[in-house]
Amino acid sequence: MVLTNFDPAPESVPINCLIPMPGTPLETQPPVDIFELVRLVATTRIVLPKARVRLSAGRTRLSREAQALCFFAGANSVFYGKKLLTAANPGVDADRELLSTLDLATGENDK
Repeated sequence: MVLTNFDPAPESVPINCLIPMPGTPLETQPPVDIFELVRLVATTRIVLPKARVRLSAGRTRLSREAQALCFFAGANSVFYGKKLLTAANPGVDADRELLSTLDLATGENDK
């Protein structure tokens, strides 16, 4: 709800799926429930309809089906590439294959 009060509203909202890192205060936290994550994506899409809702850190812990649910709930982009700060991202080929399977544009050569 804090983001909805920003003026102007954010253009991009990254959604992170916690990766507990050793030595951090959250290292013993259980994995994020996929249905909670999907609800968060859907809620973000509703309250910030013009924002790019971006799946960010933690996608390596999500199955293809879980990522698909996030797209169907309103996510419309991913952070792409080998690594995002401290956590690895899915491989570029895996991302391209998933987006192709879901019939989503990659933005690379889609006109």
